[in-house]
Amino acid sequence: MEKYRIIEIKQSIFADNDRQADLLREKLKEKGVFLLNLMSSPGAGKTTTLSRTIEMLKSEMQIGVMEADIDSDVDAATIENYGARVIQLHTGGMCHLDAGMTGQGIEEFGVDGLDLLVLENVGNLVCPAEFDTGAVKNAMILSVPEGHDKPLKYPLMFQVCDVVLVNKIDVLPYFDFDMEKCVEYVHMRNPEAKVIPICAKTGEGMDAWADWLRGQVEEWKK
Repeated sequence: MEKYRIIEIKQSIFADNDRQADLLREKLKEKGVFLLNLMSSPGAGKTTTLSRTIEMLKSEMQIGVMEADIDSDVDAATIENYGARVIQLHTGGMCHLDAGMTGQGIEEFGVDGLDLLVLENVGNLVCPAEFDTGAVKNAMILSVPEGHDKPLKYPLMFQVCDVVLVNKIDVLPYFDFDMEKCVEYVHMRNPEAKVIPICAKTGEGMDAWADWLRGQVEEWKK
């Protein structure tokens, strides 16, 4: 009797996704389009941060946004008001985007002429970190009310991110949030990650973020 087979499904799924992600990056490189994957938990301030970022950079570059949500088009409607091209992606109940879904969104959206394309991923600190979307860089937003210990609790999210924006620093006096500890914990997970404290609402720290992003786009297009 033939021995039954064991198939490592998770490994297979990730391997296939990684191949698709690499191909997507190659296509974006040919077009000179920088794709940023922006992640956070719900309510951390992704859309507010993105809105202010668009305001700061739209005179310098052509910006597109793909809004990913399980349902609704609330964020897409908000972003459209700030002058960026936008498309809404519904995940059909899935808590993340993978490279195939991102590629499908890009194909429908059309990225010719864009310099920067931002994927606002589904609000979640677990699943989005597991799947390479084909982005050139990964960014995540950690808000002060969430606490400085999140890098300890959600290690993979911080391991895959190139930059961590610590948002809502205007409320630091009202929360038991230790910025030094936060930076220490982020670097425990990823020594190369850049940490930028910001307040998207007031604009504090946003120049440093815009400078980082501007430099990344310029380097990608060389």
